Amino acid sequence: MNEEQFKSRTKQLALRVIRLLVETLPSNITANVIGKQLLRSATSVGANYRAACRAKSTTDLIAKLSIVEEEADETIY
Repeated sequence: MNEEQFKSRTKQLALRVIRLLVETLPSNITANVIGKQLLRSATSVGANYRAACRAKSTTDLIAKLSIVEEEADETIY
């Protein structure tokens, strides 16, 4: 899988989570709190992957990709 495919997939993840939050979650305090955190972590995956694509060094790339991994794991949780 190449860089453009990953960018597309991470964007699709964000869009799917947004649709989930808008169309599925009930309007109550608990759902709002969880939904906001899910939205932050899911959209962060793509944003941080795009930042990783602009890494200045291998060390920078690894650091940025580890953030992507952490955000993806948080989204799954």
